Order: sequence, then structure tokens, then C-alpha cells
Amino acid sequence: MSVADSVEFVPEPWFSTGRFARAALVAVPGILFGGGLVARIAGSTEANPWYQSLTLPALQPPGPLFGIAWAILYTLLGLALAMVWGTREAKGKRLAIALFAVGLAINLTWSPVFFKLHMISAALGIIIAMLVVALATAWAFFRVNRLAGWLLLPYLGWLCFATGLNVSILMLNPMADAMQIGI
Repeated sequence: MSVADSVEFVPEPWFSTGRFARAALVAVPGILFGGGLVARIAGSTEANPWYQSLTLPALQPPGPLFGIAWAILYTLLGLALAMVWGTREAKGKRLAIALFAVGLAINLTWSPVFFKLHMISAALGIIIAMLVVALATAWAFFRVNRLAGWLLLPYLGWLCFATGLNVSILMLNPMADAMQIGI
């Protein structure tokens, strides 16, 4: 028996290589920039006249809080992605990254549908799809890297809260929904 045969293989942790740092340098700013750009283009600001005309639920946070919350959430999403991306030879890694990509693509459609197209009910369908894919992504991330999975939990919580806000806005403003009034 050689020394190599008696040594148990222990995979390197995600943080012990430069892979995590390289992945984080791409993922975090990319997700922050992409999310912020889509929100800005969609007019998801306090200056949006259509949004200002809506009756908002009592639990609606002030506008600046959304920007802060999303910056934190996108940072956590980027770090979680970098952890999974930087994990070598992990079973389920490709599925986890694919689910993340699908979820991010769905996420980036919500703001234009809600703020630009004024389709509150369609936006509700999108956010429910986001929640389902985010749950699957968190499960897949947990299987690859536990910490990465934990980092998605605030995002899941926020999506639950945002889904409630979307439902409330739809109920309070049925005639503002472009899908309901046939625009």
C-alpha cells in the first residue's frame, strides 16, 4: 500500500482557491449592474407617474428601501453563485447554475412587466415563478455548498414579501392593471 492509497481525498473548500475570487469578481458586479440597469430602464422609481397613481398597501416600504434591499440581495446572490461556481467537481453544480440563470432571467422580467407595461397580474405570475425557481435553486445550492444555499434564504424571504405586495397592489388597483382593462 502506497502513501497515496492511504490518504483520503478531501476536496478543497470553495474559499481555498482563486476560483471563488475570480467567480465573485464576475458574478457580484454583473448581477448588481444587470439588476439595477433593468430596474432603471423599467422606470421603477418614485418618479414613475403610473406607479405614483396607485393605491399602495400599508406595508409598502419607502422607495429608497427597495434599492438598498435589492443591492444587498443581489450581492448575496452573486456571492452564492460564486461559491457554487468555484466549487470543484460538485455533483449537481451544473443544475444549480442553470436554475440560478433561469431564476435571474425571470427576475429581470418583473420590473419591465410591472412598471413599464403596467401588467400587475402578469407581474404576479412572474413573481410566483421567481419564487418557485428560487426555491429549487436554493435546494440545488444547498446540495453543492451549504453556505451558498443559506445565502439565498433572504432572497426567498424578500420574494415572499414582494409577492404579498404584488397581490395587495393588484387587489387595491384592479383598474390599473393593463391586463384587466384590455390595454
